[in-house]
Amino acid sequence: MATTVRRAVLTLPGAPLGQANPLPALRPRDEAHRLDVRALDGLPRDMARQIGYEPLETLLPVRILDGYGRERTPVDLETIVIENDHLRATVLPGLGGRVHSLFHKPANRELLYANPVFQPADFALNGAWFSGGIEWNIGATGHTTLSCAPLHAALVPAPDGGRMVRLWEWERLRDLPFQVDLWLPDDSDFLYVGVRVRNPHERTAPVYWWSNIAVEEGERTRVLAPADEAWHFGYEHALRRVPVPVWDGVDRTYPLRGEHPADYFYEVPDGARRWIASLDADGHGLVQTSTDTLRGRKLFLWGSGRGGRRWQEWLTEPGTAGYAEIQAGLSRTQLEHVPLEAGAEFSWLEAYGPLSADAALVHGEDWAAARAETEGQLERALPRATVERAYAAWRPFADAEPGESLATGSGWGALEVLRTGVKLPGTPFLDLTLTQEQLPWLGLLRTGVFPEPRKVAPPGPTLVAPHWRDMLETAPADPLTEYHLGIAQWHAGDRAQAVRSWERGLTLAPSRWPLLRCLAVADQSMGHPSRAADRYADAYDDFCQERRDGEPWTAADAALGREAMEALLAVDRPADARAIWDRLRPAVRERGRFRLLEAQLLLAEGHPEAARALFDAGFDVPDLREGAETLNDLWSRLTDDPLPGRYQYRMRPEE
Repeated sequence: MATTVRRAVLTLPGAPLGQANPLPALRPRDEAHRLDVRALDGLPRDMARQIGYEPLETLLPVRILDGYGRERTPVDLETIVIENDHLRATVLPGLGGRVHSLFHKPANRELLYANPVFQPADFALNGAWFSGGIEWNIGATGHTTLSCAPLHAALVPAPDGGRMVRLWEWERLRDLPFQVDLWLPDDSDFLYVGVRVRNPHERTAPVYWWSNIAVEEGERTRVLAPADEAWHFGYEHALRRVPVPVWDGVDRTYPLRGEHPADYFYEVPDGARRWIASLDADGHGLVQTSTDTLRGRKLFLWGSGRGGRRWQEWLTEPGTAGYAEIQAGLSRTQLEHVPLEAGAEFSWLEAYGPLSADAALVHGEDWAAARAETEGQLERALPRATVERAYAAWRPFADAEPGESLATGSGWGALEVLRTGVKLPGTPFLDLTLTQEQLPWLGLLRTGVFPEPRKVAPPGPTLVAPHWRDMLETAPADPLTEYHLGIAQWHAGDRAQAVRSWERGLTLAPSRWPLLRCLAVADQSMGHPSRAADRYADAYDDFCQERRDGEPWTAADAALGREAMEALLAVDRPADARAIWDRLRPAVRERGRFRLLEAQLLLAEGHPEAARALFDAGFDVPDLREGAETLNDLWSRLTDDPLPGRYQYRMRPEE
């Protein structure tokens, strides 16, 4: 059959995403993938330089997604299916362009780990993320903020005369447009993926990219890559060079043989072909390869310990197959960001497909022979020269204008194009994609005035790039403008000026709680926890006077109430925290995050037995952060008993 592209619907048990957190993300999130600066000594010079290059300080202008739960009902997900006689690729344009499934028809085999549920969890930079398939991570160290966001999608001409699917969006952490082109030649066993990241600005920009592939793990699943060494990164925040495959007496190329979750960034020699494969006990599985620009290769394993297995259950369902991740990136490790000069671009080609190799060699004790067998079979299935030719053939089509639209992303790119007039062949950001979120900023752009909202509501998102900050500084200084200006100044590192802007806005603001909350965060960051607690208490009082019905207000109630209670408990004011608890909406108090907060409150009030009873009754925290040890810490304050398995999410070795 000739390659076809069609739209379809995938129905899965799923939990709704819920409302975005309306509070601006002024604090850096607790990021599991951070490195102690002392660990930079002794690293290769280029690696150390890129680890220290423009790390992310805040998530602004992106909002945190933490409104999801764990109650699943059937959900219909829009898909794009690309299919020929050999492969069927199922893409989720509404969820970051994730390739949910890559099915090899001759072998009747799924090549990826295709998650049987849609369950958001707190793994993305901005919260909601889900496991499985192939995801396109752009922005900064971690899972992209676009994990659960829609991308633009359309049909474009493919290099072989057929059609390919283009996905594109404007990545907002770094203000960079990107595209992912997927096509499947008629007789190909490999899905080709052309990627381009462009810098339309007059300044150098930091770029991060890792293609993340989930593959099923088994006792005899082995991950192979062309390397004899790797950089090991665990949740102890240290990076060290280790041998491949055996380190500390364990063959780490078998994901289930390690005990604790860990990253292994393979040291692929210059000039070597870039590839990584996951092969089962019989030598069958998936291989990914690329042109040389995508230089890095990585294995992430959950390990066999209690915490890793619990996380696997959390992200999918008990009783389903576990998974590991094999990845490919622009740098050697995911801790690095790569400079992209003004007006320049990065582009490369990836290929994904089935691979079979001699199982005796793949699983033999001779690592060099296992690698050679795997790479030899890859060369027979898809020669390196073929990949290079496919890349060269794709490049002229990267600028091809999209035809039939398949999905619509956000309007933020359209706003930036209107502001700059930049021309981006191949990735149009059209005015018709603008929504209510962009309209106030369009008003500021056209009139120089930030418009007042038509109804009382929590403030909308803030844009923080220098050009938007400049416009806010010259706009009339009404309270809402001062609120947004302070956020932009905070993002720029001008904390004192941000506080002045918020204080100016506070004097005339009809709605004081958003400004008071910003000032409370500033107090916390400057070492004034008691003053921050006072501000939070005042903010929640003001919020309760203004609170309305509706999901945005419920989201604000949960976000502000949680932060205020945590701030008050931090300075040993449980009575004031209890006063906030009593005013939370009942639906908010029932959430798992607030069950945990209630246990902390009860302990602070001197009722450890009541706090323990909450654990015994059972609760889940849907937005438990990757690497968080809150449950462990609280339990250890309540009892010396072992932590029950349902609460065991520890990802690093016991100290």
